[in-house]
Amino acid sequence: MAMCDLLIQAAVDVGRGNYVPATAVIAICCHRPMACSGPVQVRYRYRVYPSAGQRQSLAQVFGCARVVFNDSLRLREECYAAGEKISDSEIQRRVITLAKATPERAWLAQAPSVALVQACNDAHRAYRNWFDSLSGQRKGRRIGHPRPRRKRGRQSIRLTRNGFSLRGERLSVAKVGEIKVRWSRPLPSVPSSVTVIREPDGRYYASFVIERSASPMPACEREAGIDVGLDRLAVTSDGQIIANPRFLRAKQRHLARAQRALSRKAKGSANRAKARRRVAVLHRKVREARLDHAHKTALRLVRDNQAVYAEDLAVSGLGRTRLAKSVYDAGWSQLLRLLAEKAEHYGRTFHRIGRFVPTSQICSQCGTKDGPKPLGVRQWSCPACGAVHDRDVNAARNILAAGRAERRNACGGGVRPGHALAAAGEAGTHRNAA
Repeated sequence: MAMCDLLIQAAVDVGRGNYVPATAVIAICCHRPMACSGPVQVRYRYRVYPSAGQRQSLAQVFGCARVVFNDSLRLREECYAAGEKISDSEIQRRVITLAKATPERAWLAQAPSVALVQACNDAHRAYRNWFDSLSGQRKGRRIGHPRPRRKRGRQSIRLTRNGFSLRGERLSVAKVGEIKVRWSRPLPSVPSSVTVIREPDGRYYASFVIERSASPMPACEREAGIDVGLDRLAVTSDGQIIANPRFLRAKQRHLARAQRALSRKAKGSANRAKARRRVAVLHRKVREARLDHAHKTALRLVRDNQAVYAEDLAVSGLGRTRLAKSVYDAGWSQLLRLLAEKAEHYGRTFHRIGRFVPTSQICSQCGTKDGPKPLGVRQWSCPACGAVHDRDVNAARNILAAGRAERRNACGGGVRPGHALAAAGEAGTHRNAA
């Protein structure tokens, strides 16, 4: 019996207080449409409005946490080069406790100790993820060597319960003060930690980690397979077409104009900082529009179907081709990730079939394999039964059939598909593709 584990990892950023799933890993050994019994950790993100003095204090804390993180990386490299084995507690003692007593790092005492300890823990986690990726213990794409944090760009600090508190309608951060929060909706439970973020466009956010239980929807009989693409974002097995908005392409002229204006500004000038913020604002609008569309699309698919099936695409491999800009603009990985998260939360089933299943080569009516076809062929006729197929709809129906077969087999039931969908032969994109 084939058993398949579905790992759901959500780390999504969205503005204006929308629901943001946190880094939550949930293992499911059976693909039956059921909800998890225990609570999961998710993130709720809100926009905050610090005053001028609080912005200056946050900038100092961001800088202190960044220095501690970089010092931790540098100390590990120096100890490795010298052949010295050093523990995590010793690293924390050297880069925080002993560093505060030196004239060069005396200003670290101005930052809350919780933020510095969490920055040191982040450096340890970065090395652990790198080692696990090298040894094969961490699944997914290879992770590179940890890189130092930079002064420009996105800045963040993480605080546990002894570094922050909620006082009425405000967020109290140690050594910063009470910050105004725009509560777009109430928190369902007491947060265990918070991450204060400053985006490149100058906006500030607070991301709370909380525990939330699943909310199963009433069961339904519909199931759907989806085939994602570039011309059309997704096509379902029942013929529903979801258009590809192409958010980046729509803002391309504005972005090009803003980038040209940025390149003309003198480095280090105030006008260059303003131009950089304008570019960041345009990118934020593209990012939020794409994420909002993905949230609504995923919720609609999960709400209308008891089970949703999709292909396990190698997006990183396609990102190294001439279609990279269009692939990343479509946001396939984001859409599939949100489908998995929402299916888990609402008691639905989401399953990915193998990427080498020849879904576009097989007739969904009679099961005849007609061979590979160029991307320009959008419709084709089966030579065996004469059925005329839309390329994407036919692929979505084959995905539905393959997903049902794999799910029933994983749950222990017998399965004899009418046609061999799992036959290899269709060209796929490997991760090491050029």
